[in-house]
Amino acid sequence: MSNSFKAVFSAFLTVLVYYLNILAVPVGVLLCVMTADYITGMLSAWVNAELSSKKGLFGIIKKLCYLFAIAAAMGIDWLIYSGMVQIGITFDYTIFFGVLVTIWLIINEIISILENLTKIGVPMPKFLISVIQKLKYTTENQFESEEK
Repeated sequence: MSNSFKAVFSAFLTVLVYYLNILAVPVGVLLCVMTADYITGMLSAWVNAELSSKKGLFGIIKKLCYLFAIAAAMGIDWLIYSGMVQIGITFDYTIFFGVLVTIWLIINEIISILENLTKIGVPMPKFLISVIQKLKYTTENQFESEEK
């Protein structure tokens, strides 16, 4: 790689991390678990003789769409924050929905990884799956319960 490409790429990542601010770590974790889920999914399909390039491509597209979901949530956060500033209300936390969506996606990916490992034949403690599913349920229903 040329030094100019490395410099541009580094600058891009720096601006992205600065812009994402609090979301940088959760999005980084999401990228890691998305990769792990894809790998374990492919391994599971291979072990169970269900390997399909069409399903593999669909999995990649689906995971890329996760990033669009996060971007949409960040857009909602920006709209709410901007609207509040316009009417004179300020607060420090500006990315509530972005973080919520990212954490929900991470939990979904972890559940999928555990399911893939189970299909491969890796013994999985039931309490682990139960805890992860409770986290998912809590994340999904936390906002609804606060409204009531």
